[in-house]
Amino acid sequence: MNILVIGTQVNLIEAKQKFGETHHWQFVPSHWQLEPLLNSMEIVFDFIPEQIPHVDIYKNASGIIFFNTALITLTSIIGKIKFRNLLAFGFCGLPTFLNHDLLEVTSRKDDQKTLEEVCKKLNTDFAVVADRIGLVTPRIICMIINEAYYTVEEGTATREDIDLAMKLGTNYPYGPFEWGERIGENNVCMLLNAVLKDTGDERYSVCDLLMKEANKK
Repeated sequence: MNILVIGTQVNLIEAKQKFGETHHWQFVPSHWQLEPLLNSMEIVFDFIPEQIPHVDIYKNASGIIFFNTALITLTSIIGKIKFRNLLAFGFCGLPTFLNHDLLEVTSRKDDQKTLEEVCKKLNTDFAVVADRIGLVTPRIICMIINEAYYTVEEGTATREDIDLAMKLGTNYPYGPFEWGERIGENNVCMLLNAVLKDTGDERYSVCDLLMKEANKK
């Protein structure tokens, strides 16, 4: 398949790891280089939808668009580009969340048959979740990372002990601090703040220690 990635080289690497090198891959770092490629692309993975220019850049897209909906809902993206008939889905494009066995996606009800067909071509299982900021898995992981920072801040345990306990006790691939570094502490903070704004749930309030570390980078 002809697949285009809009984002960073890290995004491109993770997409290739997830879907395989056999596809014909193209990459652009911004939307300004996007329009000439759209008609030849079967699938587009847009990792930076919050930076879509104020034009209907996708209005002539003939393929299927996957938007990174870690920090913004699919509904708001489609409304933003003013093209409601676009074949589009949401996914989490933050580092470490794409290359899993199960692709976590959001979808409009009428498009779910198309989603099934395209995921079959991409050779991936998928799960449709509610169109809410942060989806499901990213909310859980970022909350765990945040709680780990609160635990260190309170002096209950060290970072090393928490990472080891989580890997041994839950069989997670990384401990919370290791995972936070891979995701990017700033990304973790942005997701938590976005979910807090969306839900009003104080459980997503960012730990001061986590915020300080994010601000250093």
